[in-house]
Amino acid sequence: MGNRKRQWFYYILFSLVGVAFIGRLFSIQVLDDRYKSLSKDNFLKKVVQFPPRGLIYDRSGKLLVYNDATFDLMVVPRQVKDLDTAEFCRLLKIDKESFNRKMEACKVNPYRSSVFEKQISALTYSRFQEHLFEFSGFYVEVRTDRRYKTKSAAHILGSIGEVNDQIIANSNGYYRQGEYTGISGIERSYEELLRGTKGVKNIIVDVRNRTVGPYFDGAYDTAAITGSSIYTTLDADLQHYGEALMGGKIGSVVAIEPATGEILALISSPSYDPNLLIGRERGNNFVELMHDPLKPMFNRPLNAPYPPGSIFKAISSLIAQQEGVLHPGTRYPCGGGYRVGGHTVKCSHGHPSPLELRGALMHSCNPYFCYVFRSIVDQRKFSTFEESYNNWYKHLQSFGIGTKLGIDLYGEAKGILKKSDYYNRIYGKGGWKGSTIISLAIGQGELGVTPLQMANVMAIIANRGYYITPHVLKYVDSLGKTGPRFESHNCSVDPKYFPIVIEGMADVVKSGTARVAQIDSVEVCGKTGTAQNPHGKDHSIFFAFAPKENPKIAIAVVVENSGYGSQWAAPIASLMIERYLFPEREQIKRKYLEDRMLNADLVHQKTTNEPVSH
Repeated sequence: MGNRKRQWFYYILFSLVGVAFIGRLFSIQVLDDRYKSLSKDNFLKKVVQFPPRGLIYDRSGKLLVYNDATFDLMVVPRQVKDLDTAEFCRLLKIDKESFNRKMEACKVNPYRSSVFEKQISALTYSRFQEHLFEFSGFYVEVRTDRRYKTKSAAHILGSIGEVNDQIIANSNGYYRQGEYTGISGIERSYEELLRGTKGVKNIIVDVRNRTVGPYFDGAYDTAAITGSSIYTTLDADLQHYGEALMGGKIGSVVAIEPATGEILALISSPSYDPNLLIGRERGNNFVELMHDPLKPMFNRPLNAPYPPGSIFKAISSLIAQQEGVLHPGTRYPCGGGYRVGGHTVKCSHGHPSPLELRGALMHSCNPYFCYVFRSIVDQRKFSTFEESYNNWYKHLQSFGIGTKLGIDLYGEAKGILKKSDYYNRIYGKGGWKGSTIISLAIGQGELGVTPLQMANVMAIIANRGYYITPHVLKYVDSLGKTGPRFESHNCSVDPKYFPIVIEGMADVVKSGTARVAQIDSVEVCGKTGTAQNPHGKDHSIFFAFAPKENPKIAIAVVVENSGYGSQWAAPIASLMIERYLFPEREQIKRKYLEDRMLNADLVHQKTTNEPVSH
């Protein structure tokens, strides 16, 4: 009895399935002529639905990058028939030669759609759309292009560009020829978040490329998913102000929030308007920017290694204390210079002698720090000088010198810090010592520090011994306002050794070489640097943090070929610190200083006032 019931159950089940299949086939083959004729006179066309890219905001929610519609004319060469080439060229405003060249390029893949003409104007699109049905094989694909609400921050925001063969090959089938991807800046670093997910719309078109209707009522369509919007760490107002101050100058500014590692401003000067690298003129503008002798596309904050000059003395002070060869009360004589062999490292500042550590920092005494450097690298506790040098080398790397910090922007350089093998090749193993490389004591010689690394060193000092990996991503909109965690790094120096160095740096601004950097109601700690440049005038360098307690901003400024650190770098850093800490404050007492920075053209050697020198 039970077996008979099961048999009836299966009979009924299979009958229902059979009826369902017959009904579906009848619907497709008889009731809907669109599907019946698909294999004869109609074609199935898959239209990619490009999602809008995610928007980019600054740290306060100010919109920086958005999208605008753009139109690409696509072609499937095998579907092109009886084309009125003359009329086609007239509507598109191209000549016959251009038409032939573009078609030949597209015929490489005759069965796949290719971009025939990218980013046609809205006017051309509207004119062409009315006649599109006359040109079988052609259709318009609507996508979005980037627009920038700012003329600043080009090196941070980056740009998008057409994919190349290598990008396509590495994309696991995501990209195809003619599509776009982030190629620099944030657009590149966070491409997978910003790009979203493409969708597909399946439609039936007739031989004249006219839409007949959706395929299976859109049952196999997939919707595009908009890219995630990104909130950056950037302070757009500070960035814009800093770029204005650096106008007419070559160099860099990097500002960091010490407690978080967030990049507040990253300026490479000269820069360019990011809107130049969008639209049909992108290629021409790119070539022009690349051939500009001032190299506006070169990302100096991440890639330009500068001799750090006197700012290196702060690092030496910390390492020497950690090694137990320097104490706050340690005195060394000046005598106008440090003599080694037939060479003298001169002191460029008049001051009492001998000095203790705090006074040596305030007056930036070169001979004092030559003694300090020798005490670090000539230690007898090591069996060889090379071993002592390697110990100093490791200390510097813990400060982020000579190594990549891991910022979330593409193309960071590690700077210049030579291993002992380098000197062994030059002088022979055992043929060199501290006096041989004494120029390192004052931040010269075989040493190159990027502005990003300089600002990061300042963040370490502000934090009394640690830094958070510098970064430009604050949070992703789709993930809520909780941003990613970036790694914390401790330097090799104990926090107890930082206070005396910080006091010395505060003295630099109060009554030392950077009095020009003083700000009402804020105690600024800083260090000037005048880095020798074998190719011309010295570089003006200054790094600082403020306030002294509970620091909110650490900054490094490099102005190339401009002289002393107090002339240009210190004023620019001071004005930016004040703007960040007091955004509503107007420059009244220091209006003359702001005007001098804004109006100076050091590239063409034009200034409105004489420099203030301290």
